[in-house]
Amino acid sequence: MKEKQILSIKELNRYIKMLLEGTDRLQDVWVRGEISNFTHHSSGHMYFTLKDAESRLKSIMFASYNQRLPFIPREGTKVIACGNISVYERDGQYQFYVTQMQPDGIGSLYLAFEQLKKKLESEGLFAPAIKKPIPRFPRAIGVITSPTGAAVRDIIITLQRRHPTVPILLYPALVQGKQAAPSIVRAMEEMNARNEVDVLIVGRGGGSLEELWAFNEETVARAIFASRLPIISAVGHETDFTIADFVADLRAADSDGGGRAGRPASSGAEAAARLLAPAIVRRVNPAARAEQRAAEAAPAVALPDEPPPAAAAAARGAS
Repeated sequence: MKEKQILSIKELNRYIKMLLEGTDRLQDVWVRGEISNFTHHSSGHMYFTLKDAESRLKSIMFASYNQRLPFIPREGTKVIACGNISVYERDGQYQFYVTQMQPDGIGSLYLAFEQLKKKLESEGLFAPAIKKPIPRFPRAIGVITSPTGAAVRDIIITLQRRHPTVPILLYPALVQGKQAAPSIVRAMEEMNARNEVDVLIVGRGGGSLEELWAFNEETVARAIFASRLPIISAVGHETDFTIADFVADLRAADSDGGGRAGRPASSGAEAAARLLAPAIVRRVNPAARAEQRAAEAAPAVALPDEPPPAAAAAARGAS
């Protein structure tokens, strides 16, 4: 008769812990629930229960993770959370060890953001070693953004102020809504095909997660990665991060920063240069590429496509 193996409680709990931690399905798992029994301990750790109508899950979020939370958890807050299932050996109790958490509502978008970020990072799209250098003295700069938003004015005025002799080629694109991502992708592909600029600034002004979502689309990220031209991402404000920021060759903190990043510091003759040679702003008309090709034979100061009144006024006021 086979001798029975008698385990200590500690040994059994440790074995169960190993089983749980070795199950991939229970690692980096996302759950949705409501916070109850919330305690923010003096150690910095957060202890709480996640519950729904059917069940409860004891949870903990260590201080090293909750310090980065973009919101303050409260009793009754509905959240989605990511973490790992394991066992607290002393009590023999399985717990959810939370590493990320967001309020539910924008939670589904945040989940999509994190999943795509993890996927692209694993493929090497964010690797510093593959970033293309930003030319210190570009012959021309391309700008992809809305032609009517505040971002285009900030970028153009800043570029004109820093080095007004460098031509700026503006490619109008949608930057919000369902058609924004395809529009941005087309603009990057077209600017690469035209081969008229040395660097691209792609961006828009600030907004909510939903409003900035086009710059979190996988198609936009892969177009940035595939671009032969180096790309500066200038999306939103300093606290706004998008997938485009991680893939781009350089991230500017805001749209105005995109203008600064695209130009080196000006020399002491900046004022004279501005008077002698104001910046040249050309607007690309995607529907008239044949006409643009014919216009390439014209002098550099020619405007093959007249900018809209707002863009023209901004250009005149900056020069």
